[in-house]
Amino acid sequence: MRQSRQHARAQPSGRRRWLLPQADPRRKLAWSWELVRDGAHLVGINSAAANALAAEAVAAGSIPELGAYASLRREVRYGLSSRIDLLLEGPGRPICYVEVKNVHLRRDGFAEFPDCVTARGAKHLGELAATVAAGHRAVMLYVVQRGDCRGFRIAADIDPAYDRALGEARAAGVEALCYYCRVDPEGIEIEAPLEMAAGVTG
Repeated sequence: MRQSRQHARAQPSGRRRWLLPQADPRRKLAWSWELVRDGAHLVGINSAAANALAAEAVAAGSIPELGAYASLRREVRYGLSSRIDLLLEGPGRPICYVEVKNVHLRRDGFAEFPDCVTARGAKHLGELAATVAAGHRAVMLYVVQRGDCRGFRIAADIDPAYDRALGEARAAGVEALCYYCRVDPEGIEIEAPLEMAAGVTG
C-alpha cells in the first residue's frame, strides 16, 4: 500500500504520526492515522490495512506459500456468521481460507499477538479448523506492520484462551504464517517472513 499523500504531525508526547486524508463522505473523520514513530522505526497503526496488504502481497506473489491460485476474493461469508479475509481458489487445489491478523505490538524484541483479549479471534480459529475438517486448506496469516522485530510469538499472558485456541487449531491442521512489513513515510508493503516461536508453528 504505497500512499504518497500522508502528512506528518507531532503528538504531545513528541512522537510523530502520519495521517492520510479521507474523501469518503460516510466517514466521521477527515483523516486516518496510518503511521507512528517508535524510537528509530516507523510502525503501521491502521489495523484495517492488514487485509489489503495481504491481498496485494498474495496477488504479487510475495507470499510463496499462498501462490499459484487462480483467483482471490475478499470478505467471503463462511462459518456461522463470519467473513473470511481472503479466499483463494484454483484448479486441482483445495480451497484456501486465509484469516489475516494485524500485529503492531512489540515486547522484548518480539512481535506479539494479540494485544488485548480477543474472543472473536479464538472463534475464527475454530472456524478455520472446521474448514480443514471439511477437506479445505486454512491459513492464519499474521501481518506485522513494523520491521524491527526478531521473531513472532503469541502473547499468552494477555489472552491465554487465544493461545489455547491456536494450539487446538494447529493440531487440527490449520497453518500459521507470519510476515513483516517494510514501513516508510510513502507507505507499507509486506517484505518477508518473520521467524515464529515453536508454539505458533506447532
